[in-house]
Amino acid sequence: MSSEPYLATYLHARGGQMGIPVGGTFELTARCNFNCPMCYVHLKQAQGELTAAQWISLAEQARDAGLVFALLTGGEPFLRKDFFEIYSAMKAMGIMVSINSNGSLLSGEILERLLEDPPYRVNISLYGGCAATYRNMCGQDAFEQVLENIRAVKAGGIDVRLNVSITPYNREDIKKIFEISQELGVHVKGTSYMYPPIRAGGDCGHRLSADEAAEAAVQWDRLRLPPEEFDRLAERMAEERECPADLDEGVSCRAGSSSFWLTWDGRMLPCGMLPGEGAYPLKEGFQAAWQHTRQTTREIRMPHQCTVCKNRPFCCVCAAVTVTETGRFDGVPEYVCRMTEQVIERSTAWKSKKN
Repeated sequence: MSSEPYLATYLHARGGQMGIPVGGTFELTARCNFNCPMCYVHLKQAQGELTAAQWISLAEQARDAGLVFALLTGGEPFLRKDFFEIYSAMKAMGIMVSINSNGSLLSGEILERLLEDPPYRVNISLYGGCAATYRNMCGQDAFEQVLENIRAVKAGGIDVRLNVSITPYNREDIKKIFEISQELGVHVKGTSYMYPPIRAGGDCGHRLSADEAAEAAVQWDRLRLPPEEFDRLAERMAEERECPADLDEGVSCRAGSSSFWLTWDGRMLPCGMLPGEGAYPLKEGFQAAWQHTRQTTREIRMPHQCTVCKNRPFCCVCAAVTVTETGRFDGVPEYVCRMTEQVIERSTAWKSKKN
């Protein structure tokens, strides 16, 4: 069940129909004080970051084009000393601003300023269930500080959501992470599928195998879903399904339709996971870059094998997955095929074993 308000869903649907960029991600920096090996952007230093004035100008142009929702992300966005110059300017434009953070810096003056002028939401990545996992995965002794900061942000009345990336470094903490989210009373979203980090060099050695990722996905479903809901999901997976009709399918999500991604060095992409040069709104102007992005997105076509696959309803395949896994938009991502097959097999086996 989606945690997104109906109004946001409606506006994105209308934006997609009308070619309006309703949502945008502003990747303010590539710098991060963590060093998570699976991350797509986590530099210690980044030359060429846009200035606050450039980000504000882009936000104004995006607002004039129809932007309603903005996500400020990184790297770790609070590393920017001028973060609140950008943030406050965007809020003053009437934009609904959310923030992605690793949570380690959400204290002191930063917390005070957020409480004075709250964002729409703060999304915090929770990387483990203990200090040892944080040291191993993030290279920082930040576990207790992150938990303390989550409690403080939530106590201040700000909506907090947790994101969990399940990797070889924290897979043993899955249950603990979920229990922490329950104790905090915070909505949590977990995923065991990690994109190949093409933008960080493409090393896939820091993700689970397809079988391990499937096992972690099933474990997460069993934790987050009531038993009867998990059983219904497993039953749907076990049903005989016909292959879908052979459609000429393009990008089905919001990327390049009602949303865009601006990288830390000023490129516009449909989605931050996609490789490529993209468009240059600082040179072309925002509207021209958006139209270029829309046209590029419309030309993308998914693999024929994926569009007619009977497992499609339970698969995470998308344009970003196919190109990062195979180097081509029409390439079949075998890792994802195997993972999906194993999720179905393990989910139905668990229900059968229980009964």
